[in-house]
Amino acid sequence: LGVAIRFDRVFIPQQIYGEVKYRCLDAMLGQKEFRDDIIDSDLSSGGMTHSGNARPIPQLRLGIFDYADFWGCKGWFAVKGYIAYGMFTDNSWVKDYATPAKIDYTLNTLYCSRAIYFRFGKKEKYPLVGELGLKMDTQFGGDRYLYKVGADGEGYYQKEHYPTDLKAWVKALIPMHGGEETGAGEQINVQGNFLGNWAFALGWYDPSGWSVKAYYEHFFEDHSMMFFDYPWKDGMWGVQGVLPRNPYVSEAVIEFLYTKDQAGPVYWDRTDKVPVQISGRDSYYDNGMYNGWQNYGYGIGNPLLLSPIYNNPHLLKFKNSRIEAFNLGLKGEPTAQVDWTLRASVISSWGSYNYPAPKVLHDFSMLAKVNWHPRKLKGWQGSLSFGMDAGSLMGHNYGVGITIAKVGFIKF
Repeated sequence: LGVAIRFDRVFIPQQIYGEVKYRCLDAMLGQKEFRDDIIDSDLSSGGMTHSGNARPIPQLRLGIFDYADFWGCKGWFAVKGYIAYGMFTDNSWVKDYATPAKIDYTLNTLYCSRAIYFRFGKKEKYPLVGELGLKMDTQFGGDRYLYKVGADGEGYYQKEHYPTDLKAWVKALIPMHGGEETGAGEQINVQGNFLGNWAFALGWYDPSGWSVKAYYEHFFEDHSMMFFDYPWKDGMWGVQGVLPRNPYVSEAVIEFLYTKDQAGPVYWDRTDKVPVQISGRDSYYDNGMYNGWQNYGYGIGNPLLLSPIYNNPHLLKFKNSRIEAFNLGLKGEPTAQVDWTLRASVISSWGSYNYPAPKVLHDFSMLAKVNWHPRKLKGWQGSLSFGMDAGSLMGHNYGVGITIAKVGFIKF
């Protein structure tokens, strides 16, 4: 839980949840932080569909959260996955952000997530291990408020209700066309804001303790790039290395993110006169009927595609979704009482298809952090961090953080 001053709210419930487990089966109810299912390093910029950049969404999640060995395979084949339903709770923030700007917005949006991952290999027997996974998320239901101008010149909001019945919940889980009660776009494509990513990883886990893991995530916005209807040009490529024990660098991550294609610059829905359908202009993380793939203004997906909260003027859109970016992360542990982290990213943005940048925008961001956890003060630790942005995309920003923390129980 948190309390903040000059924030979007004073009281911040970050994580409130209950979780139970029976053998390999898990159930979670509440609001919990989750890591990416295939990228297991905090040096990463984050997954394409879910990065941990935004606040958690309250939900009921059922499944196998950690890899469980498949019957009869003796540890050489494992599986994990889940199904989740929840609801966005950022109504007050959305309304306060959108109303003064006289833009459309959606409240009471529902959430559906599901994923399945497979692991091939047993590193205790042979150090080469592969992973393959599919993750899909959907925003659906809710109430849409459209800004209109009356005959008298006065503005007002017109409310539209999106389906929330059992059929809508099923279509959120299994992507299908919307019915007559949905908008024209959903009748042609799928009901709700549907997105997700494929994930692939291959790792070598040496018995001496070092490892290297290469991974790739291919993002898709609706079904047009889910398979091979269009070339897979976009995605995030990364390499994570855990080094042999030394006092300098213990782990390193480097990633390249490319999102400029988005199935191409042309979109066209089939008509009687032009009976051709072209599913381009995917406009990553945006949607014409929902607030986009964000929570409280922060992008749920990869944060290098800048979140709507940074827009000036207010706009519930990802205006810089066509980017090339590099992310570098390093960490080390010189002594048993001191460790450090360095993260840096370089972004070049072409804006988006709907909001093209007049020139290529650039940004350099960095975070350096040193942690001290003295042996004599058991459980206590302190940290000093420095962060900065520089360039035409984010402007010039600087910040310093000082943390004093107690881990474990506080005894009086």
